[in-house]
Amino acid sequence: MSSLPVLTTARLTLAPPERSDFEDSVALWSDPMVTRHVGGRTSTPEESWARLLRARGLWSLLGYGYWGVRETATGRYVGEVGFADFHRALEPSIDGIPEMGWVLALWAHGQGLASEAVTAGLAWGETVWGEGPVVCIIDPDNAPSLKLARRMEFVEVARTIYKDGPTVLLRRG
Repeated sequence: MSSLPVLTTARLTLAPPERSDFEDSVALWSDPMVTRHVGGRTSTPEESWARLLRARGLWSLLGYGYWGVRETATGRYVGEVGFADFHRALEPSIDGIPEMGWVLALWAHGQGLASEAVTAGLAWGETVWGEGPVVCIIDPDNAPSLKLARRMEFVEVARTIYKDGPTVLLRRG
């Protein structure tokens, strides 16, 4: 893909990850309040680097991926939003279906920034896949993310297990 998409909203800029996002991504993924519902533990800088490489590589392999999200006015790192196909060991299988995910810095919670970023990502996805299916998986204890998913018209498909933990599988389209 020669030109990777950059999305803008009223308050945010979503851009494919750059090397310069690394320190902000490390800070995001090392916050236990951020990761408590995403894997349940913080990430090391090495794991954050691997995540950044994976997020960028998705664009080359799949034509979609994750964006680093920043406040347009300040440049402050908000988080990461996007799509992947991670070939998860999950039943029912979601292989081949774009899986949306989002994670925001603690300071950005409760301000509508997740809704804004997810809405922009979904609108972009519709230009690529039409109204085809998109899935997401969420920890059943993560009430704010479940509420956001439902607001974005994701519908619960199954309660399942992923990596020995309970997981809610939702689908849109």
